[in-house]
Amino acid sequence: MTVGAVTKDMADAEYKKANYQQAIKDYEELLKHGVSPELYYNLGNAYYKVDNITRALLNYERASMLDPGNKDIRFNLQFVRNKTIDKAADDDEMFFVTWYKSVVNFESVDGWAKISVVSIIMALLLLLVYLFCEKVSLRKVGFFGSLTFIGCFILSILFAYQQKYFFENRCGAIVTSPVVNVKKTPSAGSADEFIIHEGTKVYITDRGMKGWTGIRLPDGREGWILKGKIEEI
Repeated sequence: MTVGAVTKDMADAEYKKANYQQAIKDYEELLKHGVSPELYYNLGNAYYKVDNITRALLNYERASMLDPGNKDIRFNLQFVRNKTIDKAADDDEMFFVTWYKSVVNFESVDGWAKISVVSIIMALLLLLVYLFCEKVSLRKVGFFGSLTFIGCFILSILFAYQQKYFFENRCGAIVTSPVVNVKKTPSAGSADEFIIHEGTKVYITDRGMKGWTGIRLPDGREGWILKGKIEEI
């Protein structure tokens, strides 16, 4: 991947030379022009090396969102979570949900679009084989092959839609302020419900109140915090 004078190989080289600040700068520049789980993962590693646990956690979360089945990402994510003050567990997912998300994120939206185009072309070609070949064996290949590629076409369209939906409707966020008082209502004079700390994962439930964000913790507790105290995953 190349962006102007910055390449992923250059960013990786800076990381290997322990020039972590430069690696962070290079990875963030690359991410401005296209996201990938690998870039977020590498950026998380670089932030961890400079003891910025919150930024490392945020980028591991972003990498996991795009590649939820990746064991290295999940290991590093859990490792860094254990270093935060609030160690509330993330929402549990059934194994097949995690597997499905991994399949959906196996390709980008553009990648699934290309697969859908190739699939429909192959389906049409095999349909022609079925319609116009005289040999029974070739007709069988054409018929079943066409059905297979039609299935691939439908699935690739579905996965592209699902990936776009997951990305546009994500609601996870990481607390970026050292200490945050979570209020019962969206008002500075409201009573405190509880306190959370930097690095805690929350889910945004309401963005409609000016200056305030409704949040929910993985353990079910809810409340309101001032905007700017979190960064969306």
